[in-house]
Amino acid sequence: MNVLGIIASGVAALFITVALAKGARRAALRPHAPDGSGGRAPRAAALRRSGGATVVLGVGTAVGGALWLGAADGSAGSVAGLLAGAGIVAALGLVHDLKPFRAALRLPVQTAAAVLVVCLAGLSPAAGVLAVLWIVLVTNAFALLDHADGLLTTVGLVTAAGLLACAALGGDLALTLLPAALAAGLAGFLLHNWHPARLRLGASGAQFTGFALAASGALIQEAAPSGRAAWAALPVLATVALADTALVLISRRRAARSLLRDTDDHIAHRLRRVRVTVPGTAVLLALWAAVPVTTATLVYAELLHPAFLLLPPAGSVAAVFVLLRIPAYTPPLTPPSRTAARRTAAPTTGAAIPSTAPAPVVAGPAPGKGAPSGTARTAAGHPTVPPPPTGRSAAGVAAERN
Repeated sequence: MNVLGIIASGVAALFITVALAKGARRAALRPHAPDGSGGRAPRAAALRRSGGATVVLGVGTAVGGALWLGAADGSAGSVAGLLAGAGIVAALGLVHDLKPFRAALRLPVQTAAAVLVVCLAGLSPAAGVLAVLWIVLVTNAFALLDHADGLLTTVGLVTAAGLLACAALGGDLALTLLPAALAAGLAGFLLHNWHPARLRLGASGAQFTGFALAASGALIQEAAPSGRAAWAALPVLATVALADTALVLISRRRAARSLLRDTDDHIAHRLRRVRVTVPGTAVLLALWAAVPVTTATLVYAELLHPAFLLLPPAGSVAAVFVLLRIPAYTPPLTPPSRTAARRTAAPTTGAAIPSTAPAPVVAGPAPGKGAPSGTARTAAGHPTVPPPPTGRSAAGVAAERN
Protein backbone atom coordinates (compact mmCIF):
# COMPACT_ATOMS: atom_id res chain seq x y z
CA MET A 1 0.00 0.00 0.00
CA ASN A 2 1.36 3.41 -0.94
CA VAL A 3 1.25 6.68 0.94
CA LEU A 4 -1.33 8.17 -1.40
CA GLY A 5 -3.76 5.40 -0.56
CA ILE A 6 -3.35 6.07 3.17
CA ILE A 7 -3.92 9.80 2.66
CA ALA A 8 -6.97 9.14 0.49
CA SER A 9 -8.45 6.82 3.13
CA GLY A 10 -7.90 9.41 5.85
CA VAL A 11 -9.49 12.18 3.79
CA ALA A 12 -12.46 9.98 2.95
CA ALA A 13 -12.96 9.06 6.62
CA LEU A 14 -12.77 12.74 7.58
CA PHE A 15 -15.37 13.96 5.09
CA ILE A 16 -17.76 11.05 5.61
CA THR A 17 -17.64 11.45 9.40
CA VAL A 18 -18.17 15.21 9.20
CA ALA A 19 -21.13 14.83 6.83
CA LEU A 20 -22.80 12.10 8.90
CA ALA A 21 -22.16 13.90 12.20
CA LYS A 22 -23.64 17.11 10.81
CA GLY A 23 -26.79 15.27 9.76
CA ALA A 24 -27.05 13.52 13.13
CA ARG A 25 -26.56 16.84 14.92
CA ARG A 26 -29.39 18.47 12.93
CA ALA A 27 -31.66 15.53 13.67
CA ALA A 28 -30.77 15.65 17.38
CA LEU A 29 -31.40 19.40 17.65
CA ARG A 30 -34.68 19.23 15.74
CA PRO A 31 -37.64 19.78 18.11
CA HIS A 32 -39.40 16.57 19.04
CA ALA A 33 -42.33 15.78 21.29
CA PRO A 34 -41.13 15.41 24.89
CA ASP A 35 -41.81 12.30 26.88
CA GLY A 36 -44.61 11.93 29.41
CA SER A 37 -42.52 13.08 32.37
CA GLY A 38 -41.88 16.48 30.83
CA GLY A 39 -38.22 15.80 30.02
CA ARG A 40 -36.37 15.94 26.72
CA ALA A 41 -37.51 14.02 23.72
CA PRO A 42 -36.24 10.43 23.97
CA ARG A 43 -35.42 10.35 20.25
CA ALA A 44 -33.16 13.40 20.49
CA ALA A 45 -31.39 12.01 23.57
CA ALA A 46 -30.78 8.70 21.79
CA LEU A 47 -29.35 10.51 18.75
CA ARG A 48 -26.95 12.52 20.90
CA ARG A 49 -25.90 9.42 22.83
CA SER A 50 -25.28 7.30 19.72
CA GLY A 51 -23.36 9.94 17.75
CA GLY A 52 -20.30 7.69 17.72
CA ALA A 53 -21.99 5.60 15.04
CA THR A 54 -20.99 8.34 12.59
CA VAL A 55 -17.31 7.65 13.37
CA VAL A 56 -17.88 3.93 12.91
CA LEU A 57 -19.56 4.43 9.54
CA GLY A 58 -17.01 6.99 8.34
CA VAL A 59 -13.93 4.97 9.31
CA GLY A 60 -15.48 1.65 8.26
CA THR A 61 -16.48 2.98 4.86
CA ALA A 62 -13.03 4.44 4.19
CA VAL A 63 -11.13 1.32 5.29
CA GLY A 64 -13.59 -1.04 3.59
CA GLY A 65 -13.29 0.89 0.33
CA ALA A 66 -9.50 0.71 0.51
CA LEU A 67 -9.65 -3.05 1.07
CA TRP A 68 -12.07 -3.48 -1.83
CA LEU A 69 -9.71 -1.57 -4.10
CA GLY A 70 -6.86 -3.88 -3.06
CA ALA A 71 -4.85 -1.24 -1.27
CA ALA A 72 -3.81 -3.50 1.64
CA ASP A 73 -1.72 -5.88 -0.47
CA GLY A 74 -0.71 -9.00 1.44
CA SER A 75 -2.03 -7.82 4.84
CA ALA A 76 -5.65 -7.61 3.70
CA GLY A 77 -6.65 -10.50 5.98
CA SER A 78 -5.27 -8.85 9.10
CA VAL A 79 -6.84 -5.48 8.31
CA ALA A 80 -10.18 -7.10 7.40
CA GLY A 81 -10.21 -9.04 10.67
CA LEU A 82 -9.33 -5.88 12.57
CA LEU A 83 -12.17 -3.98 10.93
CA ALA A 84 -14.63 -6.84 11.46
CA GLY A 85 -13.80 -7.17 15.17
CA ALA A 86 -14.14 -3.42 15.70
CA GLY A 87 -17.46 -3.48 13.86
CA ILE A 88 -18.78 -6.26 16.13
CA VAL A 89 -18.06 -4.36 19.33
CA ALA A 90 -19.44 -1.17 17.78
CA ALA A 91 -22.73 -2.93 16.95
CA LEU A 92 -22.93 -4.20 20.52
CA GLY A 93 -22.29 -0.70 21.81
CA LEU A 94 -25.05 0.71 19.60
CA VAL A 95 -27.50 -1.77 21.11
CA HIS A 96 -26.35 -0.61 24.55
CA ASP A 97 -26.89 3.04 23.56
CA LEU A 98 -30.47 2.35 22.51
CA LYS A 99 -31.32 -0.06 25.34
CA PRO A 100 -28.71 -0.21 28.15
CA PHE A 101 -27.75 -3.57 29.60
CA ARG A 102 -25.21 -4.81 32.13
CA ALA A 103 -21.56 -4.10 31.37
CA ALA A 104 -20.56 -7.68 32.19
CA LEU A 105 -22.44 -8.92 29.13
CA ARG A 106 -20.03 -7.06 26.83
CA LEU A 107 -16.97 -9.08 27.83
CA PRO A 108 -17.87 -12.30 25.95
CA VAL A 109 -18.56 -10.37 22.74
CA GLN A 110 -15.33 -8.37 23.06
CA THR A 111 -13.38 -11.57 23.68
CA ALA A 112 -14.91 -13.23 20.61
CA ALA A 113 -14.08 -10.21 18.47
CA ALA A 114 -10.49 -10.21 19.75
CA VAL A 115 -10.17 -13.94 18.98
CA LEU A 116 -11.38 -13.24 15.44
CA VAL A 117 -8.66 -10.61 14.97
CA VAL A 118 -5.97 -12.91 16.35
CA CYS A 119 -7.02 -15.83 14.19
CA LEU A 120 -7.16 -13.85 10.95
CA ALA A 121 -3.78 -12.26 11.74
CA GLY A 122 -2.17 -15.70 12.18
CA LEU A 123 -0.64 -15.10 15.61
CA SER A 124 0.88 -17.97 17.57
CA PRO A 125 -1.17 -19.45 20.45
CA ALA A 126 0.94 -17.81 23.18
CA ALA A 127 0.99 -14.43 21.47
CA GLY A 128 -2.69 -14.80 20.61
CA VAL A 129 -3.73 -15.30 24.25
CA LEU A 130 -1.75 -12.26 25.36
CA ALA A 131 -3.15 -10.22 22.49
CA VAL A 132 -6.76 -11.16 23.37
CA LEU A 133 -6.27 -10.17 27.02
CA TRP A 134 -4.60 -6.91 26.00
CA ILE A 135 -7.32 -6.02 23.48
CA VAL A 136 -10.17 -6.60 25.96
CA LEU A 137 -8.38 -4.66 28.72
CA VAL A 138 -7.48 -1.64 26.59
CA THR A 139 -10.88 -1.56 24.88
CA ASN A 140 -12.67 -1.12 28.20
CA ALA A 141 -10.01 1.27 29.49
CA PHE A 142 -10.52 3.63 26.55
CA ALA A 143 -14.30 3.24 26.74
CA LEU A 144 -14.19 4.52 30.34
CA LEU A 145 -12.74 7.83 29.09
CA ASP A 146 -16.03 8.76 27.45
CA HIS A 147 -17.33 10.70 30.46
CA ALA A 148 -16.54 14.30 29.45
CA ASP A 149 -16.91 16.42 26.33
CA GLY A 150 -14.08 15.83 23.86
CA LEU A 151 -12.03 13.71 26.28
CA LEU A 152 -11.95 10.33 24.55
CA THR A 153 -11.91 11.99 21.14
CA THR A 154 -8.72 13.96 21.84
CA VAL A 155 -6.92 11.14 23.66
CA GLY A 156 -7.89 8.66 20.94
CA LEU A 157 -6.72 11.06 18.25
CA VAL A 158 -3.29 11.43 19.87
CA THR A 159 -2.97 7.66 20.39
CA ALA A 160 -4.01 6.89 16.81
CA ALA A 161 -1.36 9.32 15.55
CA GLY A 162 1.27 7.46 17.57
CA LEU A 163 0.17 4.09 16.19
CA LEU A 164 0.24 5.53 12.68
CA ALA A 165 3.82 6.68 13.18
CA CYS A 166 4.92 3.34 14.63
CA ALA A 167 3.29 1.37 11.81
CA ALA A 168 4.94 3.58 9.21
CA LEU A 169 8.34 3.17 10.89
CA GLY A 170 7.82 -0.60 11.02
CA GLY A 171 7.55 -0.79 7.26
CA ASP A 172 4.09 -2.44 7.06
CA LEU A 173 2.04 0.35 5.49
CA ALA A 174 -1.11 -1.79 5.39
CA LEU A 175 -1.36 -1.61 9.20
CA THR A 176 -1.36 2.19 8.99
CA LEU A 177 -4.70 2.12 7.20
CA LEU A 178 -7.00 1.85 10.22
CA PRO A 179 -5.03 4.22 12.52
CA ALA A 180 -4.93 6.85 9.78
CA ALA A 181 -8.66 6.58 9.08
CA LEU A 182 -9.47 6.52 12.80
CA ALA A 183 -7.40 9.65 13.49
CA ALA A 184 -9.14 11.48 10.64
CA GLY A 185 -12.58 10.31 11.74
CA LEU A 186 -12.02 11.39 15.35
CA ALA A 187 -10.76 14.78 14.15
CA GLY A 188 -13.96 15.27 12.17
CA PHE A 189 -16.15 14.15 15.05
CA LEU A 190 -14.34 16.50 17.44
CA LEU A 191 -16.06 19.43 15.72
CA HIS A 192 -19.35 18.24 17.23
CA ASN A 193 -17.98 16.64 20.40
CA TRP A 194 -16.06 19.64 21.76
CA HIS A 195 -17.58 21.39 24.77
CA PRO A 196 -20.49 22.03 24.75
CA ALA A 197 -20.91 18.71 22.97
CA ARG A 198 -23.85 18.27 20.61
CA LEU A 199 -23.00 14.60 20.00
CA ARG A 200 -21.36 11.93 22.13
CA LEU A 201 -19.35 8.90 21.12
CA GLY A 202 -21.51 6.71 23.33
CA ALA A 203 -20.82 3.03 23.88
CA SER A 204 -20.71 2.38 20.13
CA GLY A 205 -18.04 4.94 19.24
CA ALA A 206 -16.10 4.46 22.50
CA GLN A 207 -15.78 0.68 22.16
CA PHE A 208 -14.99 0.98 18.45
CA THR A 209 -12.21 3.47 19.20
CA GLY A 210 -10.75 1.44 22.05
CA PHE A 211 -10.89 -1.84 20.14
CA ALA A 212 -9.36 -0.35 16.99
CA LEU A 213 -6.48 1.20 18.98
CA ALA A 214 -5.82 -1.92 21.06
CA ALA A 215 -6.00 -4.38 18.16
CA SER A 216 -3.90 -2.15 15.90
CA GLY A 217 -1.23 -1.96 18.60
CA ALA A 218 -1.20 -5.74 18.97
CA LEU A 219 -0.83 -6.32 15.23
CA ILE A 220 1.83 -3.61 14.83
CA GLN A 221 3.81 -5.17 17.66
CA GLU A 222 3.58 -8.61 16.05
CA ALA A 223 4.74 -7.27 12.67
CA ALA A 224 7.52 -5.09 14.08
CA PRO A 225 11.13 -5.87 13.13
CA SER A 226 13.10 -7.85 15.67
CA GLY A 227 15.54 -5.06 16.39
CA ARG A 228 12.91 -2.62 17.67
CA ALA A 229 11.60 -2.47 21.26
CA ALA A 230 7.98 -2.83 20.18
CA TRP A 231 7.09 -5.08 23.12
CA ALA A 232 7.85 -2.18 25.48
CA ALA A 233 7.05 0.86 23.36
CA LEU A 234 3.54 0.08 22.09
CA PRO A 235 1.90 -0.68 25.48
CA VAL A 236 3.04 2.74 26.71
CA LEU A 237 0.66 4.35 24.22
CA ALA A 238 -2.30 3.40 26.44
CA THR A 239 -0.85 5.01 29.58
CA VAL A 240 -3.61 7.58 30.14
CA ALA A 241 -6.47 5.14 29.66
CA LEU A 242 -4.87 2.59 31.99
CA ALA A 243 -4.14 5.30 34.58
CA ASP A 244 -7.79 6.36 34.59
CA THR A 245 -8.89 2.74 35.00
CA ALA A 246 -6.46 2.18 37.87
CA LEU A 247 -7.64 5.37 39.58
CA VAL A 248 -11.27 4.29 39.34
CA LEU A 249 -10.64 0.75 40.62
CA ILE A 250 -8.52 1.92 43.57
CA SER A 251 -11.05 4.58 44.54
CA ARG A 252 -14.02 2.23 44.45
CA ARG A 253 -12.09 -0.46 46.29
CA ARG A 254 -11.18 1.94 49.07
CA ALA A 255 -14.75 3.27 49.33
CA ALA A 256 -16.24 -0.27 49.27
CA ARG A 257 -18.27 0.58 46.16
CA SER A 258 -19.24 -1.61 43.24
CA LEU A 259 -16.45 -1.86 40.67
CA LEU A 260 -18.88 -2.02 37.74
CA ARG A 261 -21.13 0.86 38.74
CA ASP A 262 -19.99 4.05 37.04
CA THR A 263 -19.86 7.23 39.11
CA ASP A 264 -18.05 10.57 39.25
CA ASP A 265 -14.59 9.29 40.24
CA HIS A 266 -12.60 9.53 36.99
CA ILE A 267 -9.69 11.84 36.25
CA ALA A 268 -11.88 14.46 34.60
CA HIS A 269 -14.29 14.53 37.55
CA ARG A 270 -11.47 15.13 40.02
CA LEU A 271 -9.99 17.86 37.86
CA ARG A 272 -13.38 19.53 37.76
CA ARG A 273 -13.40 19.54 41.58
CA VAL A 274 -10.22 21.63 41.55
CA ARG A 275 -11.78 24.18 39.17
CA VAL A 276 -10.38 22.90 35.87
CA THR A 277 -12.80 23.63 33.04
CA VAL A 278 -14.20 20.94 30.74
CA PRO A 279 -12.18 22.11 27.68
CA GLY A 280 -9.13 22.48 29.92
CA THR A 281 -9.55 18.89 31.09
CA ALA A 282 -9.63 17.60 27.51
CA VAL A 283 -6.53 19.61 26.60
CA LEU A 284 -4.69 18.54 29.75
CA LEU A 285 -5.32 14.83 29.15
CA ALA A 286 -4.40 15.19 25.49
CA LEU A 287 -1.05 16.67 26.54
CA TRP A 288 -0.69 13.92 29.12
CA ALA A 289 -1.27 11.31 26.39
CA ALA A 290 1.16 13.08 24.06
CA VAL A 291 4.07 12.47 26.46
CA PRO A 292 4.00 8.63 26.40
CA VAL A 293 3.02 8.61 22.71
CA THR A 294 6.01 10.77 21.77
CA THR A 295 8.36 8.79 24.00
CA ALA A 296 7.19 5.43 22.65
CA THR A 297 7.44 6.62 19.05
CA LEU A 298 10.99 7.88 19.52
CA VAL A 299 12.01 4.64 21.23
CA TYR A 300 10.37 2.62 18.46
CA ALA A 301 12.31 4.67 15.92
CA GLU A 302 15.50 3.88 17.88
CA LEU A 303 16.12 7.54 18.59
CA LEU A 304 15.88 7.08 22.38
CA HIS A 305 17.07 4.38 24.72
CA PRO A 306 14.33 1.98 25.90
CA ALA A 307 15.02 3.07 29.49
CA PHE A 308 13.15 6.30 28.74
CA LEU A 309 9.95 4.24 28.54
CA LEU A 310 9.96 4.02 32.33
CA LEU A 311 9.37 7.76 32.71
CA PRO A 312 5.76 8.06 31.43
CA PRO A 313 4.39 5.16 33.54
CA ALA A 314 6.26 6.43 36.61
CA GLY A 315 4.84 9.92 36.13
CA SER A 316 1.35 8.49 35.63
CA VAL A 317 1.61 6.47 38.85
CA ALA A 318 2.58 9.62 40.74
CA ALA A 319 -0.31 11.49 39.13
CA VAL A 320 -2.75 8.76 40.21
CA PHE A 321 -1.59 9.03 43.83
CA VAL A 322 -2.03 12.80 43.69
CA LEU A 323 -5.50 12.48 42.19
CA LEU A 324 -6.49 10.00 44.90
CA ARG A 325 -6.15 12.83 47.44
CA ILE A 326 -8.94 14.76 45.70
CA PRO A 327 -12.27 13.62 47.21
CA ALA A 328 -14.50 11.94 44.66
CA TYR A 329 -17.47 10.84 46.75
CA THR A 330 -19.62 13.27 48.70
CA PRO A 331 -20.29 12.15 52.29
CA PRO A 332 -23.82 10.89 52.98
CA LEU A 333 -26.24 13.37 54.48
CA THR A 334 -27.04 12.50 58.12
CA PRO A 335 -30.68 13.06 59.13
CA PRO A 336 -31.22 15.69 61.85
CA SER A 337 -31.83 14.54 65.41
CA ARG A 338 -35.26 14.66 66.99
CA THR A 339 -34.31 17.57 69.22
CA ALA A 340 -33.08 19.61 66.26
CA ALA A 341 -36.22 18.76 64.32
CA ARG A 342 -38.42 19.94 67.19
CA ARG A 343 -36.49 23.18 67.48
CA THR A 344 -36.84 23.75 63.75
CA ALA A 345 -40.58 23.05 63.86
CA ALA A 346 -41.17 25.42 66.81
CA PRO A 347 -42.88 28.76 65.90
CA THR A 348 -40.66 31.79 65.67
CA THR A 349 -43.28 34.49 66.37
CA GLY A 350 -43.47 35.65 69.95
CA ALA A 351 -41.26 34.72 72.85
CA ALA A 352 -40.94 31.04 73.63
CA ILE A 353 -41.74 30.29 77.27
CA PRO A 354 -40.34 27.22 78.99
CA SER A 355 -42.93 24.87 80.36
CA THR A 356 -41.49 25.05 83.88
CA ALA A 357 -41.53 28.86 84.08
CA PRO A 358 -44.73 30.60 85.29
CA ALA A 359 -46.65 32.63 82.75
CA PRO A 360 -45.92 36.35 83.06
CA VAL A 361 -48.62 38.84 83.98
CA VAL A 362 -49.57 40.93 80.95
CA ALA A 363 -52.51 43.05 80.07
CA GLY A 364 -55.46 41.32 78.47
CA PRO A 365 -56.50 41.97 74.91
CA ALA A 366 -58.90 44.68 74.04
CA PRO A 367 -62.57 43.67 73.72
CA GLY A 368 -63.50 42.34 70.27
CA LYS A 369 -59.86 42.05 69.13
CA GLY A 370 -57.47 39.19 69.01
CA ALA A 371 -54.26 38.91 70.90
CA PRO A 372 -51.63 41.44 69.83
CA SER A 373 -48.59 40.27 67.97
CA GLY A 374 -46.33 40.79 71.00
CA THR A 375 -48.46 38.65 73.33
CA ALA A 376 -46.51 35.93 75.08
CA ARG A 377 -47.37 32.38 74.08
CA THR A 378 -47.02 29.00 75.68
CA ALA A 379 -44.84 26.21 74.43
CA ALA A 380 -47.82 24.83 72.50
CA GLY A 381 -48.24 28.12 70.66
CA HIS A 382 -51.39 29.38 72.41
CA PRO A 383 -51.52 32.93 73.86
CA THR A 384 -51.31 33.12 77.66
CA VAL A 385 -54.35 34.29 79.64
CA PRO A 386 -53.37 36.64 82.50
CA PRO A 387 -54.97 36.09 85.93
CA PRO A 388 -57.27 38.77 87.37
CA PRO A 389 -55.52 41.56 89.26
CA THR A 390 -54.93 40.97 92.94
CA GLY A 391 -57.23 42.71 95.41
CA ARG A 392 -60.26 42.67 93.13
CA SER A 393 -62.85 40.02 92.67
CA ALA A 394 -63.98 38.56 89.43
CA ALA A 395 -67.44 40.12 89.85
CA GLY A 396 -65.91 43.60 90.11
CA VAL A 397 -63.90 43.06 86.98
CA ALA A 398 -67.04 41.93 85.13
CA ALA A 399 -68.95 45.00 86.35
CA GLU A 400 -66.18 47.28 85.08
CA ARG A 401 -66.29 45.64 81.68
CA ASN A 402 -70.06 46.18 81.44
